[in-house]
Amino acid sequence: MSKCTYQPSKSRRRKVHGFRAKMKTPGGRRVLKRRRQKGRHKLIP
Repeated sequence: MSKCTYQPSKSRRRKVHGFRAKMKTPGGRRVLKRRRQKGRHKLIP
């Protein structure tokens, strides 16, 4: 029997989806910019 596909890790999640990770790439910065323009309460869900 195989184990479940998703084995969450908080550190990995932060590395991949966190604010600093978003700031590193031009695309990520665009995402944050759009979310700011839209007036999101939280930039990173």
